[in-house]
Amino acid sequence: MGALFEELDWRPTPMGDVSLRRRRDPALRIDVYEIKLDDDFLMSSLWTAGEVELARLGLAAVTGDALDVAVGGLGLGYTAGAVLDDTRVRSLVVIEALGEVIEWHARGLVPLGERLTSDTRCELAQGDFFGPSGLDPRGDGGLFHAVLLDIDHSPRHVLNPDHAAFYQEEPLRRTAGRLHPGGVFAVWSNDPPDEEFRALLARVFAEVKAHVVEFPNPIQGGTAENTVYVATTAP
Repeated sequence: MGALFEELDWRPTPMGDVSLRRRRDPALRIDVYEIKLDDDFLMSSLWTAGEVELARLGLAAVTGDALDVAVGGLGLGYTAGAVLDDTRVRSLVVIEALGEVIEWHARGLVPLGERLTSDTRCELAQGDFFGPSGLDPRGDGGLFHAVLLDIDHSPRHVLNPDHAAFYQEEPLRRTAGRLHPGGVFAVWSNDPPDEEFRALLARVFAEVKAHVVEFPNPIQGGTAENTVYVATTAP
């Protein structure tokens, strides 16, 4: 067994100080990987059910094969890993604002790093998902069958104040315009279902569902919940 706590990397970035750390949980007898931005926890390998379900629920709503998928936010890579579990996926581009996070995967510092960087279907692209070219990192204007977003804590509790403008009707319409007919836009949220946000999605998309994802809470006992919004364009 290694050290009980180790800071694997720390970097100053324009968004704040980002760090990757690994700690040993003696009760669970596992290594826990955590990403922090300043004092804000972005991701923990203890809590991955919601990220996995974002991919599973989003792709379950898509029909057909040879799927092209985009994921907003890399983190520890659990959403991307779940996308690649779907054998229908032809290509995956993961858009991550922090090059440092992409580097951690390339260096194998996180559990899924080697898998994501060795899968020829997967591209890790540095860029601003919320920017003008956020969904076009390749510059080819291509359409996607699914766009899965896991960056902010929720549409109301954003990681950066600049992100709030995305969760409005016009930016969501632009996102819908990057989808094939019958394509899916799915969003992870740490908050309970938000009827106002669901109604906003319903003004843009043909069908919207808010899924409550329940999973065990290894710290406090009992269960915890996330929400996954799945919005589908008209076929």
